[in-house]
Amino acid sequence: MNRVYWIVLTLLVSVAPVPRFAAGQAGTQQKQETRFPLQSEFLMQLTAELDPAQVIGDTPQGDRRIIPVIGGSFAGPQLKGQVLAGGGADWLLFRRDGAAQLDVRTTLRTDDGVLIYVSYRGVSVIPPDVRQRIMSGQDVDPAQYYFRTTPYFETASEKYSWLNKLVTVGVGKRTRTSVIYSIYAIK
Repeated sequence: MNRVYWIVLTLLVSVAPVPRFAAGQAGTQQKQETRFPLQSEFLMQLTAELDPAQVIGDTPQGDRRIIPVIGGSFAGPQLKGQVLAGGGADWLLFRRDGAAQLDVRTTLRTDDGVLIYVSYRGVSVIPPDVRQRIMSGQDVDPAQYYFRTTPYFETASEKYSWLNKLVTVGVGKRTRTSVIYSIYAIK
């Protein structure tokens, strides 16, 4: 009888239902996922004038080009000024998946003389036919391609120190000789 008891007990345990949490499944009373709102505020419009690309060529990572920034301007509700010539470049990598990976550093000077370092990474996906139209000088609507950046600002100025604490996102437009960004501070 003792042996029969253990056999029945073993069978009951082996066929017992596994609790949902033990099987990695959420229970039926799962809480609704809470989403936190993302808000943004327009920071500035930045235009960077560009020199022709210095073509490094097809490297193991992709087609590498360095595009010097030769000037430009920026303006927004709280600041405006110039993009300095010789103060930066875009170390652009055309990846094999069709996307271009941006690695940009440049220097801004506000209209009251303050220097601001800007660095950003980004991704653009511009189909070859659209890129050809842009490079031929056509004004192409940026809704026809993807061009996003994440600028970070760095300055020693107390007046503009609030820039050091921002996360920003830029929506870009490419022209034959420049890039234009609408940059938004994420609140």
